[in-house]
Amino acid sequence: MTTTSAGPSATAAASGDLRIWVNGTLYDDPAAATIGAADHGLVVGDGVFETLKVLPDGPFTVGRHLDRLTRSARLLALPDPDHDQAREAIDAVLADRTYGLGKIRITYTGGRGPLGSQAPFGPPTLVVAADSVEPMEPTTAIVTAPWTRNERGALAGVKSISYAENVRALAFAAERGGTEAILINNAGHVCEGTGSNIFFVFGDDLVTPTLEAGPLAGITRSLVIEWCGVREADLTEAEARAADEVFITSSLRDVQGVHRWDDQEYPTTRSAELAQIFAERSAADLEP
Repeated sequence: MTTTSAGPSATAAASGDLRIWVNGTLYDDPAAATIGAADHGLVVGDGVFETLKVLPDGPFTVGRHLDRLTRSARLLALPDPDHDQAREAIDAVLADRTYGLGKIRITYTGGRGPLGSQAPFGPPTLVVAADSVEPMEPTTAIVTAPWTRNERGALAGVKSISYAENVRALAFAAERGGTEAILINNAGHVCEGTGSNIFFVFGDDLVTPTLEAGPLAGITRSLVIEWCGVREADLTEAEARAADEVFITSSLRDVQGVHRWDDQEYPTTRSAELAQIFAERSAADLEP
């Protein structure tokens, strides 16, 4: 592995927490970390990614995230990523960290390719970055996006770097005081957030949309299903809004209660209990 330093800007950048590794090189100056202009991930969004949480004791659920990275890569007909190399990169970007709570972003693309949608030439590009983060608020507001999710599309269930649709929906939510946008699928069922899964509390019953509805199979979603006893069902927006409580999950949000969905207010008592269960279980085992 190579470590680089570059001029005065490297000193300034090195005082921050962001560290980036690209194809075997760890950069002291994050601004010096680059990929080729003809990389297929940049040209047509031909790539996949993972974001995972870093706890004081280390990164959480690395194995599950790398397995999903491979599943996503196969669905885009990309070569399987090298898990050992990815783990080495994770260790490199976390070495000597001074923060307790952080995040890792793994980006894997087809590498150099044509200036169009034909298959990339390769070899693939692997980028691993780590940075510190602030804790999420225990509850949040969500907004229904005006666009639908295509549950039968080629990217359904793929954690693709083609994220412009999500960027647009999240901006729509932010303009209306939300931190997440919820997408309904083409069949009229609640699907997911731009970067989260959604759950509903009906009395003692916990429900989340089925994978057939088109959401990403979230890592936190899977753990909440395992640890908290959740059933999967397709719900219309009206059925979902009738829930006693609503919460969303993701690798950085963990379990986050929803106190407002559009103009509707919700309590978050059960959500807080589930968040505590998740916090305790995740702190006890980094690779559940």
